Amino acid sequence: MPSTLSDIVEHKHREIDALLRMHPPGELEHAARAAPPARPLPEFPTDDPLAIIAEIKRMSPSAGPIRPEGFDPQDLAVRYAQHGASAISCLTDEKFFGGSLADLTAARSACGVPLLRKDFVLHPAQIAQARAAHADAVLLIAECLPDDGLLADLRRAAADLGMSVLLECHDTAQARRLAGLLDSGAISADGLLLGINNRNLSTMTTDLRHGIAMAPILAGRAPLVAESGIRTHADLVRLGEAGFAWALVGEHLMRQPDPGLALAGMLRPGGG
Repeated sequence: MPSTLSDIVEHKHREIDALLRMHPPGELEHAARAAPPARPLPEFPTDDPLAIIAEIKRMSPSAGPIRPEGFDPQDLAVRYAQHGASAISCLTDEKFFGGSLADLTAARSACGVPLLRKDFVLHPAQIAQARAAHADAVLLIAECLPDDGLLADLRRAAADLGMSVLLECHDTAQARRLAGLLDSGAISADGLLLGINNRNLSTMTTDLRHGIAMAPILAGRAPLVAESGIRTHADLVRLGEAGFAWALVGEHLMRQPDPGLALAGMLRPGGG
């Protein structure tokens, strides 16, 4: 595991310990089940080249501050929803990405599209916490979850709360591992999206060719999501031709004066 990701995981375990100390057993689960039903991710085909998960993101360890001014989760969620986002991803990690669950709840209050909690999920309590905050989906990162049993348990915990899962891999070995878990029935494909991140975790560079080369390993098991390094309408068309149904776009949109109009321009050039 690359050093930055290792640091994130180590810190996240400390956060989880604090979360479990703060909430008596069953409290988060009760709050999660009291929340309104999760919104399912929409079924496609779509008229757009790909369905978009548009991301709300302040900063990252690799890019630093991305939108130091004009960061309003409610306004961003409205703009994304108005301009074609099929779902919205919200970073909730505070230490490394400057996010919070408050950003997620603010986005939820402003729009009705499905909302993904993007964080480093390592324990079922984080999934219950996400559902209690009205998240509709969670991210699971294969690189952070090397234990197949834990990964499957987290997948089931999300499904038990009616939540969708974006299950992300970064390299060929991880893609083959996920394909094996799906083929064996250890992980259900219901409500699942399979993400392929175009970012090299060692160099932090992005290349769409990386995800395109990996797509055949996972094809046909669940809708594929391309992540990172996506900037143009031509990128979306290229990824669609390679078998992807979704794209998660964050940093590019967050750097634009109007992220919503930038999204509209990606989906329909000249339509923004």
